[in-house]
Amino acid sequence: MGLPNANGDLSTEVEVDAFRRLFPLHFYEKHLLESISPDARPLGRARETTIALGAVASANGSALAKIGSTTMLAAIKMKVMTPSLETPDEGCIVIDFHMPPICSPIVRPGGPAEAAPVVAKQLSDTILSSGMINLKELSLVSGKAAWMAYLDIYCLDADGALFDTALLSAVAAFSHLEIPVVSLNDDGKIVLSEEQGLSDREPVNKEKRKINLSSVPFSLTCVLHKNYILADPTAEEESIMDTILTVVLDSSSQLVSLHKPGGTVLAYTSAIQDCIALTRQRVKELQKILEEAISGMEVD
Repeated sequence: MGLPNANGDLSTEVEVDAFRRLFPLHFYEKHLLESISPDARPLGRARETTIALGAVASANGSALAKIGSTTMLAAIKMKVMTPSLETPDEGCIVIDFHMPPICSPIVRPGGPAEAAPVVAKQLSDTILSSGMINLKELSLVSGKAAWMAYLDIYCLDADGALFDTALLSAVAAFSHLEIPVVSLNDDGKIVLSEEQGLSDREPVNKEKRKINLSSVPFSLTCVLHKNYILADPTAEEESIMDTILTVVLDSSSQLVSLHKPGGTVLAYTSAIQDCIALTRQRVKELQKILEEAISGMEVD
């Protein structure tokens, strides 16, 4: 008796998969009518999210962030630089976003992914405009030395909501960041004490320290289709329902930015308000996940 049922289940599964491949939009619309996504999530709920701090031992700060299958590895290296004449009391942040061919079938070897520069620009604009980091905190000696933070983010698996996951990994990496100790070398230049073997010299900054973060930005990407809003879409959902809206709020639920890269559905005021409301809920979830990750590192 068990075999026919098994064959029946298999037949049904094959039919569903065939329908999904042949008529992807109809397949998703059937789920939207039932207010549920194909992976059984309510339309307004994001996928399972995890953060692991300290993923790269050689970095000054690092984190591995996952939203569903989408996976980002962020690492920060600090370098001493000479500040510009316009901002003698400030350091700077340089952000690179990498999408190697292993992250997605649509990324071909030998050339940059189309999405990479777009996400990199979004990340830079968001981190700098949010005021999360006071660049004056990166100053060492006014007009002479300051910190340059190199943030590299590697996409290991690109299954939708790339910006959300990249931003989360960046925020987590800065939360884990420790500013290194620096000293003066024989030429009177400020250098990393550990790299130059100057541990016996009087350090410019006495000990490693954390950087103060404020107005920390978090984001949620939603797909708009007809009158429906689907939060945290997969890559397949993004490709089928092409109208995407990303909302960025800070830790105080203040709006940082809205990003809508085209699409066939107009973002009416009511839809934007609904997306912002979903993002407010998401910010609370992400804050809790990040706090738990930080607490776990402190215990270890």
